[in-house]
Amino acid sequence: MEYIYLLRQALVYIITIFWIYQLVISACALIKFKEKELIINKKHKFMAIIPAHNEEKVIGNLIESLKNQDYDKELYDIYVIADNCTDSTAQIAKEAGAIVYKRFDETRKTKGYALDWFLKQKIAENADYDAFLVFDADNIVDKNFIKVMNKKLCQGEEVVQGYKDIKNPTGSWVSAGYAFFYWTMHRFYHLARYNVGLSPLLNGTGFMVKFDLIKSEGWNTITLTEDIEFSLKQIIKGKKLGWATDAIVYDEQPEKFAASWKQRSRWTVGHIQCMKSYTKDLALAVKENKTIMNFDGLLYIVGSIPMFVASIALVLSNIVIYLLDSMTMAQLILNVMRFAIPTFALPIITSLFTMYLENKPIKPMLKYVLLYPLFMGSWLIINFKCLFKQNIAWEKIDHVRSVKIKEIA
Repeated sequence: MEYIYLLRQALVYIITIFWIYQLVISACALIKFKEKELIINKKHKFMAIIPAHNEEKVIGNLIESLKNQDYDKELYDIYVIADNCTDSTAQIAKEAGAIVYKRFDETRKTKGYALDWFLKQKIAENADYDAFLVFDADNIVDKNFIKVMNKKLCQGEEVVQGYKDIKNPTGSWVSAGYAFFYWTMHRFYHLARYNVGLSPLLNGTGFMVKFDLIKSEGWNTITLTEDIEFSLKQIIKGKKLGWATDAIVYDEQPEKFAASWKQRSRWTVGHIQCMKSYTKDLALAVKENKTIMNFDGLLYIVGSIPMFVASIALVLSNIVIYLLDSMTMAQLILNVMRFAIPTFALPIITSLFTMYLENKPIKPMLKYVLLYPLFMGSWLIINFKCLFKQNIAWEKIDHVRSVKIKEIA
């Protein structure tokens, strides 16, 4: 019994300290820091890369929004990787003005493999680009995106995540859940860390990478979450990623729960893959570099599945103590509620506060706010499921919402 008490107390301290740290860092999102000075004043040359698998319904709108960028049209090219396509994606992309590369590989289907395949060809060509931008085929891009990313390059940034907004926040309670999640992460994770000198993370799409950075080894990611994997590899090397609030890209999110379950399961499995592959290297980087940035990167990977397991263990330890007649039912309920109430109430509070800070339209989202804890709670179930059953096969999420940039911006 004594050991169970000690375990429970240790878990309480660990979880409490972890979340206090997160709250302190998140508070830095409320502080406006001076913008970085320009190191050079140059218009850089970009390649916009779009990996696409059977995206004929949406690819045209993305290319249109990229062609209408407020940036010198001679200084960027649009490439589409038609990846194992069996529809008209390649034809539509070519007719819309993109340069199309067709790729067929049934054994390596993830976006990471497609990027590596394409970029190695550009490296071999010694292509005349300063940086590349990565988009998903269902995106549409604000006209200032490349201009903002060029400024980030001029400020000395090498890897920068743009602001991923949502095409369909009011499509359903599921897409609304994604909107609340991303808006909160953008403000209280990415921006907060960027403000205080820590490292944000890449977020799937709408990001920029300096071309020279990957010339030695290519893209070289193998997990289902190539964005997180690439981010962690940079942090291990001591490189901070950048954040660009004004480089906006709109992304379509699933509206059906089944599609969302599949997508978030893939993300969780990718996080587990990254945890297995990079936790040791992140810990060594903390030891060698002795920086808070490296420590924060380690906490990111520890704060996903390991912290989830710790939370489950804390609840179970309380139940065991109760079953051994060392805790009353009232005490058990109180201890569980201390965990459950913040878990389900905090998402509602943070989503409302975030919408206020981000100037998002609150009224149309109000009917979905109370369901946000259900969205996040289902993610806990997904995490639990993925602890025991991990599907590492890539599965496509269908994109069907054909929206033009003028309908949003």
